[in-house]
Amino acid sequence: MDIGTMSTGQNVDLNSNRPTLIRAIGRWALTALVINSVIGSGVFGLPSTLAGFAGAWSPLTVLIAGVGILVIVVCFAEVASRFEEAGGPYLFNREAFGPAFGFQIGWLHIWTRLLSAAAVLNVLSAYLAPLVPWAGTPTGRAIVMIFVMTLVTVINVSGVRQASWTVSAFTIAKLLPLLLVIVVGLFQFDRSVVATQTVAEPKWTEAVLILMFGYGGFESGVVAASESRDPKKDTAFALITGMIAVTLVYCLVQVAVVGVLPHAAASKAPIAETLQVLLGPFGLTLGSIAVIISVYGWLTGFSLIGSRIFYSMAVHRDFPAILGQVHPVRRTPHVAIIINSVIALGLGLISNFGQLATFSAVARLGTFMATCYALIALRKKRGMPDTFRAPGGPVLAIVGIIFCLWLLSTRRLDQAWFLPVVVASGGLVWLAMSGYRRRVDRS
Repeated sequence: MDIGTMSTGQNVDLNSNRPTLIRAIGRWALTALVINSVIGSGVFGLPSTLAGFAGAWSPLTVLIAGVGILVIVVCFAEVASRFEEAGGPYLFNREAFGPAFGFQIGWLHIWTRLLSAAAVLNVLSAYLAPLVPWAGTPTGRAIVMIFVMTLVTVINVSGVRQASWTVSAFTIAKLLPLLLVIVVGLFQFDRSVVATQTVAEPKWTEAVLILMFGYGGFESGVVAASESRDPKKDTAFALITGMIAVTLVYCLVQVAVVGVLPHAAASKAPIAETLQVLLGPFGLTLGSIAVIISVYGWLTGFSLIGSRIFYSMAVHRDFPAILGQVHPVRRTPHVAIIINSVIALGLGLISNFGQLATFSAVARLGTFMATCYALIALRKKRGMPDTFRAPGGPVLAIVGIIFCLWLLSTRRLDQAWFLPVVVASGGLVWLAMSGYRRRVDRS
């Protein structure tokens, strides 16, 4: 399918003159989408885990991991700046290494997003239960998940502008309690509290590893390029600006927590308990509400992004054509949005958070490595990009690949087995779709 861009900012199928997706996501909305894709529920529990690994030095681990992830982010920024169609890593690797390899990356990315969404749904019900005890019952948990995913789906089907505005609003809303922790916490920073954050021996490697997974999600912020106003110019800006902002928030939150909350490593809800120290009982309630807001905002972004991977793969005939349909009025890939939500909901209902989060993190590493290598391949195939160029280019990409391999090597077999299983299942789907592609080619 040949996709072009009209002066109205709409993508159009040039063969049929049929409108498809509409370009409505500006530079700052795209930046909010990147931030929203990274900051979900994890930041509300991460500070205690980091304090357990590195104690008072835990803010430094945030910066170290931030530098590591920035290497991969810059590689993504160059590769993404070459494209203006939906698909993200799937499309990048399809162009760099061919349809079969691109399909596998798209397949991995889909499962990363679906498993993450299912995990986040479990977090939502867990944090809602203390405020609304009924939500903690099996029936309440199921109804909450169904209601939330239905609402998220309706917003995304209604239009990309509505979804983009919602993501931007919830990104601001989820940052406000974190900024409150930072501002008030730094003013009440207490060295005697810091002295309670002692560990027998700092575990730097473990801290950096868990942070790398905490930084994940940025790779999905580049998927909706067909609906970005100027993706070749805006994507690199959104990725780098968004991830610098995330790193600063993570680091300053960690400083505030270790300086306000005694024995932070023992806390199960460090942000909420830090707010309780700072603001009293109201702070604890505010912390729980903040998690719910953050999770809902993330799910809205998930619905926008995940469905565009299905859509892009359908446009390139890697998935059935029905997933590439666009609503004639709403101008959204409505079938892909609904299917994406239904699968995530099903996984959320039958699984638990820990299982899903680990599998999602492992699957993500494959996407990171492939896209870093795509930078090298695309430079050879297409030459230097016109917009953003990663400093050091191929060297930076190799560093990113080595970093990912190191992360993968630290996973236990009971965690890492998921990656080859997903790849193998993707191969079977690819073969099954080959007959469909032949029939389309003959028609």
